[in-house]
Amino acid sequence: MKVDLKSELGDYTAARGRFDVVTVPPRGYLMLDGRGDPNTASAFGEAVQALYPVAYGVKAAARRQLDRDHVVMPLEGLWWSDDWADFTSARDKSRWSWTLMILQPDWITSELVDTAMATARAKRAEGEHDALDRLRFEQLDEGLCVQTLHLGPFDDEGPVLARMHDEVIPGEGLRMRGRHHEVYLSDRRRTAPERLRTILRQPVEAVPPGS
Repeated sequence: MKVDLKSELGDYTAARGRFDVVTVPPRGYLMLDGRGDPNTASAFGEAVQALYPVAYGVKAAARRQLDRDHVVMPLEGLWWSDDWADFTSARDKSRWSWTLMILQPDWITSELVDTAMATARAKRAEGEHDALDRLRFEQLDEGLCVQTLHLGPFDDEGPVLARMHDEVIPGEGLRMRGRHHEVYLSDRRRTAPERLRTILRQPVEAVPPGS
C-alpha cells in the first residue's frame, strides 16, 4: 500500500484565517541550502532540480529493498534573514537565505539516500547539477509551532506573516525562534498564483514568566 504522509500527518493540514499551535516531531528531510531571491537566483532552480531526482530515487530504492511505497512529499523551505522585516514589510528577497527540503518517511535510511544520490550522479551530464553534491539527509526537530494556510501568490504572504508574528504569537504567550517554514502544497508550475496553497509555519517557545 502506498503511504501518503500529507494525509497521515496532522500538521500538513491547515486552514486559511486560522492560526494553529502544533507540535512537529523530529523528521528526516532531504535538504539543500542557498541564498538569494528565489525568482532570480539560479541556485534556487538548481536546488529543486537536484532534490527531486533523489527523492524519486529514494522512493524507488525503498520499493526494491523494503517493499514499501510512498507518495513523494511536496517541496518545503526554511527561510531566514538578518531582519524579520525582510519577510513581512520590506520583502527584500535578495537578503533571504533558504534551505529547500523534501520530507522522507521514517523508514528511509541514510543508506537508501546514498543509493539514490549515487544513481542521480551517474545520470547527470558533466558539470550539471553541482547542487547535488551539497544535498544532505538530515533530521529537523521543530517542536512547538504556529501555522496557518496562505491562499494566493507568495508575494502576498507579508500581511499574514505580520499578523502571525506581531499579534497571534505574542497573544498566545509565545515568542518566535528558529526559521520560518513553508510547505508548498501546490505545484507552482501548474497552479495559477491566486490558487497556490502554502502552509506558513513558525517555531515558537513559551515566554518565561516575568519576561
